[in-house]
Amino acid sequence: MTDALVIGAGPAGLMAAEVMASDGLSVTVADAMPSVGRKFLMAGKSGLNLTKSEPIEAVLAAYGDAPDVLKQTVTDFGPDAVMGWAEGLGQPLFTGSTGRVFPKAMKASPLLRAWLARLDRQGVTLKTRWRWQGWDSDQFIFDTPDGRRLINPKVAVLALGGASWARLGSDGAWARFLPDAVAPFAPANMGFVVPWSAHMTQFWGQPVKSTMLRAGALTSRGEFIISSKGIEGGGIYAVSAAVRDGAPLTLDLAPDWTLDRLRAALSRRRKKETLTNHLRKALRLDPVHIALLSEFGRPFPDDLAPLIKALPIRHEGPRPMDEAISTAGGVRFDALTDDLMFRDRPGVFCVGEMLDWEAPTGGYLITGCLATGRRAAAGAVRYATKR
Repeated sequence: MTDALVIGAGPAGLMAAEVMASDGLSVTVADAMPSVGRKFLMAGKSGLNLTKSEPIEAVLAAYGDAPDVLKQTVTDFGPDAVMGWAEGLGQPLFTGSTGRVFPKAMKASPLLRAWLARLDRQGVTLKTRWRWQGWDSDQFIFDTPDGRRLINPKVAVLALGGASWARLGSDGAWARFLPDAVAPFAPANMGFVVPWSAHMTQFWGQPVKSTMLRAGALTSRGEFIISSKGIEGGGIYAVSAAVRDGAPLTLDLAPDWTLDRLRAALSRRRKKETLTNHLRKALRLDPVHIALLSEFGRPFPDDLAPLIKALPIRHEGPRPMDEAISTAGGVRFDALTDDLMFRDRPGVFCVGEMLDWEAPTGGYLITGCLATGRRAAAGAVRYATKR
């Protein structure tokens, strides 16, 4: 018999296992996939942005209207703690110009190997191809390569992920076992469908830089990508929650220019000069900027400056949820105690992307997963030692 069961071997689940094992519990981690940390490794292919080095007030603002318990959780295990934890695994870090923190290796695999080695030294047992199938009374049911298994631990931590990237193990199928505790899923940090006209095909795959996106109260000066499917990338992800919820999306093609300065520059166009050449020379707009202005702005008004400052981006909604970096929705916080334990299932805790929260990319997602894993594990240790 194991003291503690963790279902899901992503960063939230592995962090919960580490904390519980370090406090003396025997821990078994069960994952449905053939190997652990698959989405974590995929995130590492683009550099593994672990956290964001900035004041805690700015960090917490990234979580929007998340409940106080999540903000306190991130405060308790914020960027400095995440960096210290990674360095404790022998992973040198560096901080980029925007404050984003990465391993110097620029990938997840060295960190994951070091982490799994430490868990092994702590006596944590890993079980792969174990798919959770709900409960039989207080026992957890698994389909395993060796047939059906039932486990009845003292405590359990659910770390099954959100509802995107099903091929990596996060399919949201677990929600059927918690029907009264789950808010509907929605895509987060996702791209949007744009039915481009033919003249935009030459720009597919190109980044759009030196602009500002606006949607509701959110703004982003990050770059984004024009793809055959629409628009995607970090700049879009930063405002995607507001766009998903219905806010119009606009693009400022000259964020460092005032309206008056733009009008003055536009007024100096020579009689025989084409508008495209004038925009390129006088406003220093790139070809992709001019193409976007033409795509979404024609027929051009007489006063072009306001359009350059707030170009409406027409789209047909988010890309499919399974393509999203993360998801909103999941287990509601009102179904949990402040230790992230289910109110109607004492001894069972919930962490990571299973929870109903969202944050933009930039290190906030992994930080939130690690922090919730630690909080729930500490609560699980307290609960187990009382039994």
